[in-house]
Amino acid sequence: MTETVALVTGANRGLGREFVIQLVERGARKIYATTRQPGKVSLLEQLGAPGQVEALVVDITDPATVEAAAAAATDVNLLINNAGIATATNLLTGDLGRIRAEMDTHFWGTLAMTRAFAPILGSNGGGAIMNVMSLLSFRSYPGNGAYAAAKGAEWQLTNSTRLELAGQGTHVMGVHLSSTDTDMMKGWDIPKNDPSVIISDVLDALLKGSHEFLDADTQAVKDQLSLPPEALYAGMGPFA
Repeated sequence: MTETVALVTGANRGLGREFVIQLVERGARKIYATTRQPGKVSLLEQLGAPGQVEALVVDITDPATVEAAAAAATDVNLLINNAGIATATNLLTGDLGRIRAEMDTHFWGTLAMTRAFAPILGSNGGGAIMNVMSLLSFRSYPGNGAYAAAKGAEWQLTNSTRLELAGQGTHVMGVHLSSTDTDMMKGWDIPKNDPSVIISDVLDALLKGSHEFLDADTQAVKDQLSLPPEALYAGMGPFA
């Protein structure tokens, strides 16, 4: 990956930070690591050799910071849309502001970054976009309706932009993961992916030209999408 110039959103923790670390280890020429927190800039830049990691303050829900990132990072050939939130909000009774925040981040924010960087990727030979999503792209759970709806929308965004960007040679890859041991999942006493292992597997899949990466649990759920709801949601709601 020595010719890779990547931009990773949500890079100050969790999967985003792991992406930066492993891109550095694989010899990426440059990584733009974005964060909403100005105080994290110097810490991110310490992850690589001098000049290898450049931190940018970007809130993907703020058009001004997205435009500024595109103006600063005109050499990007890999965009990793990783930034995300998890509000654990129910659609019927949850706060509408939190529900909108999920959609603003996972759908509108990912779309804003894709629209801003698509011309840059095209001018740099096509490159690739990776969208990091979830098992909940395919199946909802009680109490997580807002997250599942937003990730489901991001899945179709990924499918649509893959078709739309094919003409300029931009490869679009969707990544769908079950529970992974990051700050977002802290406090959940359930089996979790090891971030270092899963991100290594994801980057290997990108290098192979895969259009989609799913861990084992997510693949098992996606395999059930052709089944009726009583099978996909067995044990939940009206199917309990």
